[in-house]
Amino acid sequence: MQMKISRTVLIHTLLAIAVIVAAVLFVRLRPASGAALPLDSVSAGHRLAAAWCKDCHAIEAATAGTRGGPPDFTAIANRPSTTALSLKVFLRTSHRTMPNLIIAPDEADDLVNYILSLKRD
Repeated sequence: MQMKISRTVLIHTLLAIAVIVAAVLFVRLRPASGAALPLDSVSAGHRLAAAWCKDCHAIEAATAGTRGGPPDFTAIANRPSTTALSLKVFLRTSHRTMPNLIIAPDEADDLVNYILSLKRD
């Protein structure tokens, strides 16, 4: 006995499978909280911090707490309120006491990933 599947059922089944595969890929490609940060981005963020931020902020974990004035990056990373989103918003907002840098979105992502890499568990 041969079973016939209607074209509509076949299309709906294939569409459902495609949606499930897309959802699984989306979930797998998005880093979860606490997931490892991309190393290339972290090192790029370190280079940007060394070029733009080092004159005022202690940017290395080893130099944390050695300067007065602006908070060091380790202290910023370890604040309970610090998230990737809060850092991105901060970097895109003008501040009286900071240079008015124009930071591209990918550079902001790199700086954020570097700062978050300094977070102690």
